[in-house]
Amino acid sequence: MINQMPVMVILLVIALVGGGCANKHESDGNPKSPAVSVKGVAIETIRTVAVPEMLDVVGTVRARTSAVVSARVPGVISVLKVREGDRVRKGQVLAQLDAMENQATAAVATAGIDEARRALEEAQSRKKLADTTFDRFSKLYSEQAISRQEFDVKQTELELATHGVSRAEARLKQAQEGSRAAGAMAGYTRIIAPISGIITSKQADLGGTVFPAQPLMTIEDEGSYQLELAIPESMAAKVRPGTVTQVSLDATDSTFTTKISEIVPSADPASRTFIAKINLGGRMLKSGMFGRGAIVLGSSVNGLVVAKNAVIERGNLTSVWIVDSQNIARMRLVKVGKTIGDRVEILSGLSAGERVVVSGAEKVSEGAKVE
Repeated sequence: MINQMPVMVILLVIALVGGGCANKHESDGNPKSPAVSVKGVAIETIRTVAVPEMLDVVGTVRARTSAVVSARVPGVISVLKVREGDRVRKGQVLAQLDAMENQATAAVATAGIDEARRALEEAQSRKKLADTTFDRFSKLYSEQAISRQEFDVKQTELELATHGVSRAEARLKQAQEGSRAAGAMAGYTRIIAPISGIITSKQADLGGTVFPAQPLMTIEDEGSYQLELAIPESMAAKVRPGTVTQVSLDATDSTFTTKISEIVPSADPASRTFIAKINLGGRMLKSGMFGRGAIVLGSSVNGLVVAKNAVIERGNLTSVWIVDSQNIARMRLVKVGKTIGDRVEILSGLSAGERVVVSGAEKVSEGAKVE
């Protein structure tokens, strides 16, 4: 047993040495695989350029023309013909109120016109009789067939009849105007669309009781929207109508360059901002959408910019593919700034003179050789 131990140790050493040699030969027999080659990739050399100073602000899309429809008389909604999202035209009946008092007042006013008209007819008949009597007594007085007192009585009766006709005509006109006013009040029970557009909100329901000046629904003109940007009051001297602005709307995934059309002259004392308005026209927009504006302030500074297609966003990481002097692709994390048209400002991570992949980035991988 003692004599066999050295033999076993020698055999174990030989096995380990042999295994190491075998592994070395296997490693030498599998050379390193060559780098992947990539073709059809566009490369751009980064240079320092003049970057315009810009003010980035946020805003809200709103309709340029909107109308809040409210009730003018109290009543109960007996008919409701629209709901949110419906398109209506100007003059269309939206709802009907059940207001018995207004309808009764209109009926009384109509009856008052008939009564005033009959009173006028009676006054005109009395005046006609007074005219005839006065003419006859005038002839008798000229012939000295009656006394002066009798003639004065008939003349006074004619004057009273004439005044009676005037009063009856005035009462008839008053009754007509009252009837017109009562009819208008009764007409207010019909809720009419003041403009053409779309119903964006509705605060009233069928059977509900409404009161004067109570909002019932809101109508917005779909053909005219604007972006209202909140501008800090410290920038009031630099932002004016006509200032070039790059607008981005997340909901429609659109970016375009336009100009500020209007600036509200008063500032909000709570937020210390004033409103700059930008016309958007019809772009499949809806009131309340979120928007951004990059306002060009005029001055410029030196900076680096790359094409937007070169920037890769993965979660919270932003990177680009650079190509070194040996045409090997390397991923580089960068920090981006404002967007200028179809290019993006690079704040850190790149230097002037470096080459960046601006097209075909999806083909590139780490360590690939770019041809």
